Amino acid sequence: MLKIYGIYRSRASRNIWLANELGIPFTLIPVTQHYRQHALPGGLHTRSPEFLKVNPNGHVPSIDDDGVVLHESLAINLYLARKHGGPLAGATPAEDGQIAMWTLWAVTEVEPHALMALYHRTSGPPGGNKDPKAADAAVAALRAPFAVLDKHLSTKKYLLGDRFTVADTNLAECVRYAQAAPESFDGAPHVKAWLAACHARPAFQKMWAGREAEPA
Repeated sequence: MLKIYGIYRSRASRNIWLANELGIPFTLIPVTQHYRQHALPGGLHTRSPEFLKVNPNGHVPSIDDDGVVLHESLAINLYLARKHGGPLAGATPAEDGQIAMWTLWAVTEVEPHALMALYHRTSGPPGGNKDPKAADAAVAALRAPFAVLDKHLSTKKYLLGDRFTVADTNLAECVRYAQAAPESFDGAPHVKAWLAACHARPAFQKMWAGREAEPA
């Protein structure tokens, strides 16, 4: 059985959501971030020797899928979609390329700025304090990629067309951070509607319920 190392309030949420979409069983092995050890007193964290044997990088999530050990949440999702097939995976080499493109785009163009918006509009980054100017700069930096995404989604329901795929899961989990600064979506109504559609899916709602049940 698939083992997912992490907690819901981590990037493991991406893999949990996709596993729910695929309908595959998994075992969640709780491993919290080192700086959030209070959320799992006495449990494993990212610097625990036991976990470092699984992922020497010291980050969550990781998976062990019957001996296939992988790290990096979005790469894990690409693997799971490819292995289990179905409508969430690419049906052609061209679709595989689009899925990879949007996944890498999510990491390079969106996630760094969206995370800064989240951190500096909520509790501040790990070990740091909120900085309103940093939040404003992050919102400004998101305008260009959100404009690109909004134009793309103006003629499509999902990233590849009418079909929800792993590309939507991967990008939506990066865009989600920007919700901490709602004005990020000003001028990007199609992005906002697409994200709402992704979040309305039962598989996401199931994951989110698990997240809400965990200590903040």
